Amino acid sequence: MARMHSRAHGKSGSTKPLSRTPPGWIGYKPEEIEFLILKLAGQGLSTSQIGLALRDSYGIPNVIVVTKKSITQILEEKKLAPKLPEDIQNLIKRSVVIRKHLEQHRHDAHSKRGLQLTESKIRRLVKYYKRRGKLPADWSYSAKEAKLIG
Repeated sequence: MARMHSRAHGKSGSTKPLSRTPPGWIGYKPEEIEFLILKLAGQGLSTSQIGLALRDSYGIPNVIVVTKKSITQILEEKKLAPKLPEDIQNLIKRSVVIRKHLEQHRHDAHSKRGLQLTESKIRRLVKYYKRRGKLPADWSYSAKEAKLIG
């Protein structure tokens, strides 16, 4: 499949091996992993940072295989999930940084194009999350509000 904003084709990234049972060397039970996730979320880590911490510090390669739930699902059950999905938050932060750059460098055409592509991705994700019910139907992206969020 082609890339989203270029004509390039290529293989996607690596895939994890299909495994329905947790590896035998994991020394944590699902309840302990949920407790670790809640502890790390309490420290202010995002879901991807929690996954990295579990992998690197605790040796838990895949939360879904062990607990049968994703990190986001566990946080939603405990009412600790962020209001905006993490991918939209990261794109909004990127658009704020690009806009700040464009205030000083108004003729930077590459950054203008990057801002267009970033905001296009934001709008596409907003439509997706509205369909999935993760965002309210009246939520919309605006550059003024983005400065407050990012």
